Amino acid sequence: MKQAKAVATGNGGPGVEAFNVLDYGAKTDGKTPSSIVWAFKAACNHPGKAMVVIPEGKFVVGSILFSGPCSCEAPLMVQVSGTVVPQGNTVTAEGAEWITFQSIDGLIVSGKGTFDGQGEKSWKSKCKGCKRLPASLKFIKVNDAIISGIQSVNAKGFHFMISICRNLRIDDVNITAPADSPNTDGIHMSKTDNVVISNSRIGTGDDCVGIIHGSTNITIENIDCGPGHGISIGSLGHYDSEADVSGITVRNCSFTDTDNGARIKTYKTDSPSRASGIIFEDLVMKHVKNPILIDQEYGKRGSSKHSKVSIEDVKFSNIRGTSASKVAVDLICSKASPCKGISLKDIDLHFVGTGEASIPFSSNCTNVKVSYSGIQNPPPCPP
Repeated sequence: MKQAKAVATGNGGPGVEAFNVLDYGAKTDGKTPSSIVWAFKAACNHPGKAMVVIPEGKFVVGSILFSGPCSCEAPLMVQVSGTVVPQGNTVTAEGAEWITFQSIDGLIVSGKGTFDGQGEKSWKSKCKGCKRLPASLKFIKVNDAIISGIQSVNAKGFHFMISICRNLRIDDVNITAPADSPNTDGIHMSKTDNVVISNSRIGTGDDCVGIIHGSTNITIENIDCGPGHGISIGSLGHYDSEADVSGITVRNCSFTDTDNGARIKTYKTDSPSRASGIIFEDLVMKHVKNPILIDQEYGKRGSSKHSKVSIEDVKFSNIRGTSASKVAVDLICSKASPCKGISLKDIDLHFVGTGEASIPFSSNCTNVKVSYSGIQNPPPCPP
């Protein structure tokens, strides 16, 4: 992280060759389309230490692929000071995103710059069934990487999309989009191992962080989440032959005016997989609709199918604050695969909504036996 902070100021260390995008034809006027990929290619192929520099200014760019493998000395450094916006007529290829980093071993992206996806020009209200819009930043097959300090604003789709990566650190980032922006997950990851997300502010129209199939050994800490849908494991069971999810820790996070807090969600499908070794601890809820939620009826509630995703060994600990709903702990597990090893310790939530006074503040448990200890507010489910 020390090196990442230095890169943010333009200090890549001794012997580093800087590749400024201005030297490769990029313009800072916010009007002229620029290609910043040439500076990346030169840095990637440099025989020594290399740093791509995106200086102050406004850069208009189309869909970009920063692809390795690189022959420079790892890590390849990218300093971002300016604002990057999409070209007005940018059309990504099928399945492509706006800016993609691919097949790079050793990467630092750092600075106080901004990636502004200008999603407000593309969002459609109440657009069910529409194709997913491009993510602003995608990292695929990127290992040993740090993303630090940057801002992502109004992504068309996901802000950060992470897939098939290993050893990734995301720290001190700011991710923002309106609460009603569709599918604008802050950080969305799959098939990725050993990730730490920390000290960041995320407020969007969807999950602050979404963790789906094949994600293992993920730590999320010191995150301010809101608005949005909370920090979610899932949706799981969406695809055939999904890899398991395990070793997830969410701690020291706050949730403000979110639809959910700590959530696990699975589809009612025949696709079997397992989610286990999950810890939600030391969390603060501020007017959250569903502070603690396991939802194995996500998506098709009317379907006669039951989720085949097995949820095991989940600990909710020291979760406090306020709930906007009368059911603050809602554990809806699958009839076909009841949850196992679910524990709640020191849960202290209080209702602040406008619900019917005669309805008690409560917990709901379906197809699960819960182990309780310490303070329990709302009261535990009946045995």
